[in-house]
Amino acid sequence: MLLDALSLTDKVRPRVCLVYTAMGDPGDYYAASYEAFNAAGCDVTELRLFPQPSADPEDRLCGANLVWVGGGSVANLLALWRLHGVDWAMRAAWEQGVILAGVSAGSLCWHVGGNTDSFGPELTAVTDCLGFLPYANSVHYDAEPTRRPSLHRFMIEGALSPVAYATDDGVGIWYEGPEATGVVADVNPEPRSGPAAYRVELVDGAVTETRVEVGGNFD
Repeated sequence: MLLDALSLTDKVRPRVCLVYTAMGDPGDYYAASYEAFNAAGCDVTELRLFPQPSADPEDRLCGANLVWVGGGSVANLLALWRLHGVDWAMRAAWEQGVILAGVSAGSLCWHVGGNTDSFGPELTAVTDCLGFLPYANSVHYDAEPTRRPSLHRFMIEGALSPVAYATDDGVGIWYEGPEATGVVADVNPEPRSGPAAYRVELVDGAVTETRVEVGGNFD
């Protein structure tokens, strides 16, 4: 997924900004990521919020070609981003054409909401994400047994959008503007039985899923 994201920048040496707010800006994680992105031929920087912002959010994010957001607590991420104006800076970067990407909380944050364990061990609905993408989102769809049923329940109850996109671990969805287009992955899984992405819809009170394999697209 990362190599695909980097190739979409159309840059020989892309500028990548790492944002690991959701996990508390751990130094060791930044160090490992710097090493990996440098090895991939990138110029790497970061936007930290602990103990205070490491740079002006809009300058740092809009100066990147790709912003990569790590996993962790999406609730804490949203609170701190709003406190420091990172939410508006992310929108400015998005409108400027910077590629926004991430994993787990770094996927949920771009949508209107989703199911999360940010508030405790039981999955609950978060409904105040950035909303760049007008859908609900569910991650770890194949890895945690309560992810799928809780997403369906929250959609039926009206807590989440009637349209959602979900991904198994290791799988990502590309959006062009607000439209879901392709499905990518870190590896080449078995097409029929391997991890995939899903369009989940509430129709006449019932939830339906459309499975899209890696390499496929949403029509």
